[in-house]
Amino acid sequence: MKFTFVLATAAAILGVTSAAACTSVNTAGLNLIKDYEGFVARPRPEAVGLPTVGYGHVCKTPRCEEIPYKYPLTKEQATIILKKDLVPITKCIENSLNVKVKLNKNQWAALTSWTFNVGCVAMKKSPLIRRLNAGENPNTVATQELPKWNKVGDRVLPGLTRRRAAELKLHKTANKSAAHPNCA
Repeated sequence: MKFTFVLATAAAILGVTSAAACTSVNTAGLNLIKDYEGFVARPRPEAVGLPTVGYGHVCKTPRCEEIPYKYPLTKEQATIILKKDLVPITKCIENSLNVKVKLNKNQWAALTSWTFNVGCVAMKKSPLIRRLNAGENPNTVATQELPKWNKVGDRVLPGLTRRRAAELKLHKTANKSAAHPNCA
């Protein structure tokens, strides 16, 4: 009992809490991801790799056997799959940010959309995450860094340019609910 009290007191002094960042995104973020991923009712082959289905779900097998629904998917089923797919994305972001980085739910949703698109490995190695962890203002960092992620190789893609602009707009939209380090 005494040991638990001492740990709780030390955690409070250090600013560490048992709460965690959000494992989901708000409606604005979910809609942004859905808009830019697009809806695919049946597994669609990709030029490279495994097929996709729903809202950007990359299948684990060539026939998407992991999907618990019959095809064609409904948009509601695809939304359920997307929400499940976002949990490891949000965990990746949480594990990449230090506890001093304060983000609201719109900022969190924008970073989740970006990470869902570019992948966890690219996000972890990015200057955007390094700068947030260095204590820079999240809106300044997003304004300067998100637009840079609009290329495949050296080629600028208009769709990625539009997506980054939408993510930035969401990121800069005021929201009083905390998402990181503690989800409100």
